[in-house]
Amino acid sequence: VQLQASGGGLVQAGGSLRLSCAASGRTFSSYVMGWFRQAPGKKREFVAAISRSGGSTNYADYVKGRFTISRDNARNTVYLQMNGLRPDDTAVYYCAADPRVVPTSTLTYDYWGQGTQVTVSS
Repeated sequence: VQLQASGGGLVQAGGSLRLSCAASGRTFSSYVMGWFRQAPGKKREFVAAISRSGGSTNYADYVKGRFTISRDNARNTVYLQMNGLRPDDTAVYYCAADPRVVPTSTLTYDYWGQGTQVTVSS
């Protein structure tokens, strides 16, 4: 599956952005989808994941209550709504797909998109 992330940009602290990740292929609903991020000089880290049906989600503690992951299987798209953005949310955000069952936080997803830059100014 091929993934194309979009929606990044520059926003002031406290602002919002909505990231989208469009997937190719007709088996989108067979994949758990995840969002990860990587800040300069730091390791890639988990942000959120969603089950195949969208009925189960998983969030990193540092985004809980601020970010919401969702998916539209009819549109082959996963979203990340980011509210209350902070300067430490600045990173390149990546979407990923994996044919696993549980929306886990590990980095071992099979497919990765190219990333979209999110910059939060103070």
